[in-house]
Amino acid sequence: MPTTVRQLAELVQGQLCGNGELVIGAARALNEAGPGDITFVEGERYAAQLHASRASAAVVGPAAATNGLTVIRVADPLAAFVAIVRHLQGKTELPPHGIDPRACVDATARIGPGASILPFASVAADAVIGARCRLHNGAVVGRNCRLGDDVTLYPNAVLYDDTVVGHRVIIHANAVLGADGFGYRLHEGRHVKVPQLGHVELGDDVEVGAATTIDRGTFGPTRVGAGTKIDNLVQIGHNCRIGRHNLLVSQVGIAGSCTTGDYVVMAGQAGLADHLNIGDRAVIGARAGLAKDVPAGERVLGTPATPEREQKRILMTLEKLPEMRRDLRRVKQHLGMSDE
Repeated sequence: MPTTVRQLAELVQGQLCGNGELVIGAARALNEAGPGDITFVEGERYAAQLHASRASAAVVGPAAATNGLTVIRVADPLAAFVAIVRHLQGKTELPPHGIDPRACVDATARIGPGASILPFASVAADAVIGARCRLHNGAVVGRNCRLGDDVTLYPNAVLYDDTVVGHRVIIHANAVLGADGFGYRLHEGRHVKVPQLGHVELGDDVEVGAATTIDRGTFGPTRVGAGTKIDNLVQIGHNCRIGRHNLLVSQVGIAGSCTTGDYVVMAGQAGLADHLNIGDRAVIGARAGLAKDVPAGERVLGTPATPEREQKRILMTLEKLPEMRRDLRRVKQHLGMSDE
């Protein structure tokens, strides 16, 4: 949907600087944009790349230097660029689909207005589906599940019985919520399963990535707080209490009965032992291995995880080990000592 820079500036309520009659055919990232495209930059970090760009126009912040390029100045370049991309692509929200005849919906389930249940989705007995929910192909909602309004389940997402989901939650393809926690006890030489009788609860505005798994509690709920965003391939064990607005990056593994505060960040492949407490706004570095609690505001790295400053000193020392070993050999030779 080609349009002019002036029209795009009006769309995002930005300040036009330059030739507003330029025709824009597409919106592309800075490293891909060419003539006829509009791009964006968020800060000074990318200013040099903008000056080298072949794009016809850009969305920039209020104070960005542009070297004569036609720009739209806005307070939030990313949000404005998202709106421009959607406009140029001409994409609109899909209309409500209703209940497809190929879906399996139990007669006792309650379906809110404007919901869409697509082919081969399944809704079990006594489940409650809120208004404007969208269940994609193959999604499964178990018995007694409760979904708030505007929930999206992508293909083959599975909610085991009794799962509770807040409003505006997104659950991506092949995620599984409410499978049994990994609980066994040794009895007469055998690993005997401990029944997992709890469930999973997600707060409002949670997003769960593809192929992520959240286990049901042993007796009570495993909880994920409002606003938390979970990447693909994350494992959250039974009885965990994940706080509000956490960020859990891909391949994080959290063993059972861990608790996190609010605004915690766990980078990729971080692993937590069971029964740990992570304080508010703590940051767990990539591939960190935690075996003890982390206080509020602490940043930890490494395996075993230690405070960031201490871990950086360790890494700097490791880089110097070959040189230190050579120095030690010279000293021992000078003293006539064996190098064995």
